Amino acid sequence: QVHLVESGGGLVPAGGSLTLSCELSGHTFSRYSLGWFRQVPGKERMLVALIKWNGVDTYYTESVKGRFTVSRDDAKSTGYLQMDSLKSDDTAVYYCAADRLYGSFFSSKPDFWGQGTQVTVTS
Repeated sequence: QVHLVESGGGLVPAGGSLTLSCELSGHTFSRYSLGWFRQVPGKERMLVALIKWNGVDTYYTESVKGRFTVSRDDAKSTGYLQMDSLKSDDTAVYYCAADRLYGSFFSSKPDFWGQGTQVTVTS
């Protein structure tokens, strides 16, 4: 069973940076694409960034392009979301997710989810 553990959330001032980490255990990390979602109260979970199992193909939602960078280190079985130039609108609970099918993320139905980590951007 795949298990995802996230870390790195916290409180950061607007314009600041934060890096989220997501470690996968229980299976071969390199076989999984890794996505980052975020959710605010009263709204649906939204895909923010995605990196394919090959480490080459990526996706970013429009609002974070140029500010967020998704990456992975297969040797550490860990994915990362580097968030720069943070805005108050980025405040949310961030979830990492894993699936062997890249397309699953676009329907918000990847197989495995982390527990979520709160990111709060103060203005």
